[in-house]
Amino acid sequence: MKVLVTTLSMLLSFSLFAGNYGDKKTGEMHSEKHDSKSIVQHAQESGQFNTLLTAVKKAGLEETLSGEGNYTIFAPTDAAFAKLPKAQLQTLLNNPEQLKQVLLYHVAPARVSSAQAKNMSSASTVSGETIALRTSDNSVMVNNAKVITADINASNGVIHAIDTVLIPEKMSE
Repeated sequence: MKVLVTTLSMLLSFSLFAGNYGDKKTGEMHSEKHDSKSIVQHAQESGQFNTLLTAVKKAGLEETLSGEGNYTIFAPTDAAFAKLPKAQLQTLLNNPEQLKQVLLYHVAPARVSSAQAKNMSSASTVSGETIALRTSDNSVMVNNAKVITADINASNGVIHAIDTVLIPEKMSE
């Protein structure tokens, strides 16, 4: 855990951008100060990230995503996890190291709003891999996942809810 926190701290020594808040109903972007709640607290309150929170705890990342930092998390909803075959999900939940790699593939080491993501073609993740970003029908796509709720600002980053779990290429082969 100490190595992970040190690595994250080094990666976070730069800060890209301040986030924006997107209205869930209209999709309109509004500037807003960062919330006082952490990424984990927002995920807990939302009620749509229960499987993600279970995975974060099993992978030992709860403290990291609750503490200081500036992260962007492309957060799979419970419905996204439900798309995975049950055996694959169970295998991940039973293998904390593999689970950690999958979860860190969903995290960028800087705050990136959806408006900024629309102007990017890729982003580096905390796992050391790259995810593809593109815009489709005015929505941000992350690899094959669609951002369904954007710009949930937290004290330590921003959450973009996605409709599909991202699996690193090296694990999907």
